[in-house]
Amino acid sequence: MAETEPTEAETATLARAITRAQGLTERGQGAPIVAAVMDGDKVMAWGDNEVHVDQDPTRHAEIVAIAHACADQGHPDLSGKTLITTLQPCEMCLGALRFAGISRVVFAAGRPRVKDGYFQFHGLELADFAAACDGDLDWAGHVMEDDVLNLYGAREASA
Repeated sequence: MAETEPTEAETATLARAITRAQGLTERGQGAPIVAAVMDGDKVMAWGDNEVHVDQDPTRHAEIVAIAHACADQGHPDLSGKTLITTLQPCEMCLGALRFAGISRVVFAAGRPRVKDGYFQFHGLELADFAAACDGDLDWAGHVMEDDVLNLYGAREASA
C-alpha cells in the first residue's frame, strides 16, 4: 500500500500521544517517544519509551505498546490494528509491528526532518519497507510534525 491520510480518531490519538511525550520531556524521562495500538477507533494500549528506564535498548515506545496490546488480549496477533507514534518507527520497531501483524502506522515526526540518530539504516525509507511487505502496510506520516520536531531535533538545513 502507500501513504494515506489519517482518520479523525487516529489524529486525536496522535494528539494525545504528543501531549504524553511533552510530559515525558518535562519529567526528564529519556527520549520522549509515545506510541499506541488502536483497534478501529479505540486505543488498545499505550507505550512510552522505556529504554532509559530499563537500561534496555529494545524498550522503544512502539515495542512497549505492542507488548501491552498483546498481553491485554492474550495472544500476539495484532492483525488489522494501527500503530500510532510520535516518531517514525525505527527499523527494529517496523520489524516488530510486521511480526505482530499491524497493518497501518500513523506517525508525527520522521525522516528527513529529524536527526539520523533515531535510525540505523539511513538508506532504508518507510516506502521501501512497505513495498517489502507486499502491500500489507500503509501509513500516514508527518502528521502534526511541526508540533514535535522540538522533541527530536530537526536536521540542519543543507547549505
